[in-house]
Amino acid sequence: MPVEDDDRPRKKISHEIGQDLSLLSVEELTERITLLKSEIDRLQEAATKKRASKEAANIFFKS
Repeated sequence: MPVEDDDRPRKKISHEIGQDLSLLSVEELTERITLLKSEIDRLQEAATKKRASKEAANIFFKS
């Protein structure tokens, strides 16, 4: 019985900044773009939360 591609676990997508892109397909590049955009969103959310926390602490300690 042949093993179908859908039955195999997918390799986790990862990206290293500066890596050679010439061996990647258009589909792989698109997946990495999606991955990196999601990571940018996650980083921006974390920065926003940290700014809010810092501002709250500044207000609390100034009063």
